[in-house]
Amino acid sequence: MINLKTKDEIQTMHEGGRRHAEILRALSEMVAPGVSTLILEEEAQRLIKAHGDKPAFLNYSPAGASRPFPAALCVSINEEIVHGIPNEKERILNQGDVVSLDLGLIHKGLITDSAVTVPVGAVDDESRKLLDVAKRALDAGIRAAKPGNYTGDIGAAICKVVGGTGFSLAEDLAGHGVGYSVHEDPYVPNVGVAGEGDELVPGMVIAIEPMVNVGGSEISDTDDGYTIVTADGLRSAHFEHTVAITEKGNIILTSSE
Repeated sequence: MINLKTKDEIQTMHEGGRRHAEILRALSEMVAPGVSTLILEEEAQRLIKAHGDKPAFLNYSPAGASRPFPAALCVSINEEIVHGIPNEKERILNQGDVVSLDLGLIHKGLITDSAVTVPVGAVDDESRKLLDVAKRALDAGIRAAKPGNYTGDIGAAICKVVGGTGFSLAEDLAGHGVGYSVHEDPYVPNVGVAGEGDELVPGMVIAIEPMVNVGGSEISDTDDGYTIVTADGLRSAHFEHTVAITEKGNIILTSSE
């Protein structure tokens, strides 16, 4: 069931989303060789609480999970696509890594979800291209998210950007509705067919999040129960925004603007 949000709720999510964007910006600026993932987690929690908000991911229990997620921030490095756990002091960022920072925020009871992937110091040409393609894929998906279109149009737009680059979209991973819960309907595919899926109507709030791999699309689970990695061990990049569908188009809620 798709739960539409009221204009007041969308305004509240936009307020929280601006805070969300500033926190991700601050965390991105901390990324450097030698920085511990645990330091990023601790700063994320501090910044969230400083504004009177709450972390959406900490202690969240998705369907099928054997334990709640143990952190506020997902930190996924290199071949880790999503849901990396930043709870070990020995997990140190190294020169040339790429790192995804994925954060959920609860502001006045409503949730926003956003992610960025940033380089750790200087990275190679392939990694720079990977980040550029993933960013452009997100932008294309957002442009397709307008009333009268369908969730399949979002996936088709993302595919069009990634196709022909030599990269691939992570298999079976997709966006979703968000607001009252971390994950809601509708399913928002990264690989889609225009005109298929759920119709986009005013009041829908969705997280659009392409995950682009250097190599193949195949993914694997890890022993921690959360982290998902590329099956071939090659790098991945993840960008995400929470977007509200309006009568006139859309609003990127997790933007500082």
